[in-house]
Amino acid sequence: MVNYVVDPRVLTPLVPAGTELDLWEGRAYVSLVGFRFLNTRVLGVPIPFHRNFDEVNLRFYVRRRVGDEWRTGVTFVKEIVPRRAVAFVARALYNENYVRFPMRSAIAIPGRVQYEWRHMDAWESLWAIAIGEPFTPGPDSEEHFITEHYWGYARQRDGTTVEYAVEHAPWQVWRCEAAAFASQVGRLYGEPFVPCLTGPPQSAIVADGSSIIVRKGVRLA
Repeated sequence: MVNYVVDPRVLTPLVPAGTELDLWEGRAYVSLVGFRFLNTRVLGVPIPFHRNFDEVNLRFYVRRRVGDEWRTGVTFVKEIVPRRAVAFVARALYNENYVRFPMRSAIAIPGRVQYEWRHMDAWESLWAIAIGEPFTPGPDSEEHFITEHYWGYARQRDGTTVEYAVEHAPWQVWRCEAAAFASQVGRLYGEPFVPCLTGPPQSAIVADGSSIIVRKGVRLA
């Protein structure tokens, strides 16, 4: 998870209806996240040859007031996967902005965690080097803000929002001694993201992951 501080005006047009930007210490964040899906099932059904695959996504953080509580969640700008069927299902079920590129990855913890994808006839990459021992982030830490979100929000074609619950155990994380993102940012994510994503990241962490359940989405009134 490689994290960048971004001008909130870049994200405002992308905020799903019914939510607002969730800030940490007054700053808006975007995160580039690389991870592996393992033993995946869609609506409880394993799909042959589509159970294990990589993903790299660009996401930012939003929240929604429900009664006396805030539901803190994420919204995705774009998600990269290596299989067309995965991208098709995600677009059909949630209207998420999935694209398909060839991908590869290499993981060593502690050590280098790297994801790559082929875009515009060149390999682009996201990597971080994890060091030390894993730890559970404190509730007021940046690491907790980045990792502990249990809701997803997806804008629909008609301007409404689908909310879906994401269930997983809290993740342990490693700090990183170095991290980088190399891409044709303007062509991949759009020119508004060039200023923040071409500079050095604010921070980077590696998380251990866990079993995850993504619940069926509910359209907000």
